[in-house]
Amino acid sequence: MSRESPPDPQECARLAVGVRAGDRRTLAKAITLAESTRDDHQALARAVMADLLPATGHALRMGITGAPGVGKSTLIEALGLHLVAAGHRVAVLAVDPSSAVSGGSVLGDKTRMEQLARHPQAFIRPSPASGALGGVAAHTREAILFVEAAGFDIVIVETVGVGQSETDVANLTDVFVLMQLPNAGDDLQAIKRGIVELADVFVYNKRDLDPAAADRAMAQMAGALYLLRPAAATWKPPVLGVSALTGEGVPEFWRDVLRCRDTLAASSELAAKRRRQALAWTWHLIDHGLRERFHADRAVRDALPLVLEQVGAGTLTPTAAAARLLEQTRGR
Repeated sequence: MSRESPPDPQECARLAVGVRAGDRRTLAKAITLAESTRDDHQALARAVMADLLPATGHALRMGITGAPGVGKSTLIEALGLHLVAAGHRVAVLAVDPSSAVSGGSVLGDKTRMEQLARHPQAFIRPSPASGALGGVAAHTREAILFVEAAGFDIVIVETVGVGQSETDVANLTDVFVLMQLPNAGDDLQAIKRGIVELADVFVYNKRDLDPAAADRAMAQMAGALYLLRPAAATWKPPVLGVSALTGEGVPEFWRDVLRCRDTLAASSELAAKRRRQALAWTWHLIDHGLRERFHADRAVRDALPLVLEQVGAGTLTPTAAAARLLEQTRGR
């Protein structure tokens, strides 16, 4: 990996001033720098973030996940319009799936939230998952800090929406919301471990289509939650029904989000949660950086084709292959 020169102090100061002023173009550029694969861009993003760090941490951070088609974008727009009407500044960080073939991403969340995207008190930033697991992009936490420094007091992270594995968003946000659909699973499905154990609020969307089915599903989930240990000792997750399309239940949903945040803050669980999240993200970035250095190592690149060929031919076990490749980096 090449060693880059230190970031330009004047450029760093210019970006920091622009982000603090809430300039959208500068904010978008700062997030782009953090997401870039270029070392000089990431070094500049880190320098800007170091300058802005005292201005972060004040926002309510909410994560929303759920299967594709559950209506995450529709609910976020309905909630976002409700919040900006009340005087809040809302930032939406939407993570879109990337193609496993081309690596590209549609980034269509701005289109799906057309009204909110046009509002001057809202900022929507779609980002590609780019192979990152856990439902969020590799630099979502940095994006959260940048929009907080820009003065947005509510940050909503919308995940890719791939199912039970989307747990990383719980390590980034204060309140974690799991959206579901009526008739999408029975009570055995409801008590699956993993993402359900981490949720702070459960929301059944599209209640207007079949209120009876929604009520049954909500009752099943409420009963299943008695079998699970809650993520926070002082908070019992509510199960709500909403219609993101009509707005039914959206104000009540927001009241429960606030109630969750305030309950966790009063018991000091929120501060402890954020400390754990910062440490978890540090290790996440270390793991990510070590993988990049491994793939960039010249000795690894030289040895890789033959090792992979031997694994594919069955003459070398994956365990031995991994040990041989890791040995190439020893002492460097």
